[in-house]
Amino acid sequence: MAAKYVHREIEGAIKRLAVQFPCLALTGPRQSGKSTLLKKVFGKTHRIVSFDDPLTRQKALSDPKLFLESVGEPAIFDEIQYVPELLSYLKILIDKERTKRNRFIVTGSQQFNLIKNLGETLAGRIGILSLLPFSKKENSSIKTFKSTKEAFSHACLRGSFPEISLFSKIDFETWYGSYLQTYLERDVRAIYDLGNLREFQKFLQLLAIRCAQLLNLSDLSKELGISVNTIKKWISILEASQIVYLLSPYYRNLGKRVTKTPKIYFLDCGLVCYLTGVRDQKHLFNGPLAGPLFENYVIQETIKAVYNRAKRPNIFYVRTHNKVEIDLIIEKEMRIFPFEIKLNKSPGMQFAGPIEQYRRIFSKLNIAEGKIISLSDEKTTLTENVSVEPLDDFLNWLKK
Repeated sequence: MAAKYVHREIEGAIKRLAVQFPCLALTGPRQSGKSTLLKKVFGKTHRIVSFDDPLTRQKALSDPKLFLESVGEPAIFDEIQYVPELLSYLKILIDKERTKRNRFIVTGSQQFNLIKNLGETLAGRIGILSLLPFSKKENSSIKTFKSTKEAFSHACLRGSFPEISLFSKIDFETWYGSYLQTYLERDVRAIYDLGNLREFQKFLQLLAIRCAQLLNLSDLSKELGISVNTIKKWISILEASQIVYLLSPYYRNLGKRVTKTPKIYFLDCGLVCYLTGVRDQKHLFNGPLAGPLFENYVIQETIKAVYNRAKRPNIFYVRTHNKVEIDLIIEKEMRIFPFEIKLNKSPGMQFAGPIEQYRRIFSKLNIAEGKIISLSDEKTTLTENVSVEPLDDFLNWLKK
């Protein structure tokens, strides 16, 4: 029996941009639901062409002009990274009738440079969006969560990719093992000159252990026995595939008083748990990755909330040289909003300390009231400047 369709939060943004631009580019990790979403929204109006099919690929490569004529428009070109040559021909068609809207949609399992270049070439004529695995709200339409703790546990021990979320009988380890192998073979090796896949997989595992930490390239280089430049290249591959996200430090107007190294997060906690062997509630909530995993979860949901509005994340973290750290900084409405992320059901006054210190050190900045995001589902005031914010309230605020 086919699974029910789960409405995606990004649908509104896609429909809005489709009537504003002649071309849309929808990127996102493999299996995040791009094809299903576009079929649901545009299946009755657009012809869908998938380049997963080698024969279709060959037709497009051998005679691009004839291929595009035979397809017609409007059309959706799925997994276009396999035939990047087609993008230049799409550009020519778009430039011939620049005022025409909703003509082409291209999807890819990574934000490869060609989509970036197309965006630069067709500035003002292309909308670029990213679709990540199910958000907390989307997962809640499949399974009712009684608490943030339950939603966090599900995201880690089950994952948020549509297929594994919708079909409860699918084995977690089997699915993620297959996903990782497909990603390595099809999305990485097919496009990049990667070298040893085993080394790359070990690198992924080491990164997963370090989720929510500063990205230390030298440590990774020493542990793997490969150059820092290779580590940088591999990080860029994971970023392009939207497997990881580098959270930049906030140092605007802060001078030399803060760390300028990014922190590493994965965009799916389930993949982190697969790579690190976290399989049950005991290890999830009491193991060494408990705190980092919850921080990773909040950051991934933050990014999803922003992406689903077709925005770019204006998010950062802060760590001063005297060790004052704020997990999440959001610039919004010309103000700085500081957030601390704590795996705690009943956060106390001690958790307000870093935000109060941050406000004192950088008192000249326009800093809003600070919030603690935790497992608590109740709003509580800790100090005059700091309160506990339920995760759902925080995510709803982000979407405004």
